[in-house]
Amino acid sequence: MNELLWLAMLAVNFGFILIIYRLFGKTGLYAWVPIAAIVANIQVVKLVALVGMTATLGNIVYASSFLVTDILSEIYGKNAAKKAVHIGLFSLVAMTVLMNMALYFVPAPDDFAQESLKNIFAFMPRVAGASLFAYFISQSHDVWAYDFWKKRFPSTKFLWLRNNASTMVSQLIDSSVFTLLAFWGVFPATALIEIFWTTYLLKWVVGAADTPFIYLAKHWFTQHKIKEN
Repeated sequence: MNELLWLAMLAVNFGFILIIYRLFGKTGLYAWVPIAAIVANIQVVKLVALVGMTATLGNIVYASSFLVTDILSEIYGKNAAKKAVHIGLFSLVAMTVLMNMALYFVPAPDDFAQESLKNIFAFMPRVAGASLFAYFISQSHDVWAYDFWKKRFPSTKFLWLRNNASTMVSQLIDSSVFTLLAFWGVFPATALIEIFWTTYLLKWVVGAADTPFIYLAKHWFTQHKIKEN
């Protein structure tokens, strides 16, 4: 059941990215970055079983941000992709501060949400801190690596190469840094190792699956089908 839901979420996620790009152009891609960052950091606190392994939820949504920065790098240039990374970082900081401030409010007698919010967001500073650090390092590498490969293989026929060569290494960096900082001491070592490998494997699958979508995004752009706002 989880595997089918995972595939469905993958399709929905890529669909949302294409829709927001088609409707709003570069502005839409910038808007998706904080959506992905916030949703992924909420989902990541949930552990799920996938193909007999333990994995954190949120891998699909988070990994989609690499597709967005790659589209920005490919079509609008390195600086546009760097701007998206900075927007994502700011959104994580803002969410963490605002939601933890909300926890300090004394709930009304009829309130039913406080404990649920605490279960998610009281753990968020560590998760968000780990995510911020991993996000900045991995996304900065992704932007740099995409530009590196694009300069050496500028032809569109090598789009798959620069997309995957930058994303796969960046996601390895992200999974390593995030898993250690977010979950060291929280889960036993065996679970930590399993979370790392399953997290990277799932991100790798998402990264490989996003290749047709970057081709489609570029095709839409060259055919003047993107509504820039």
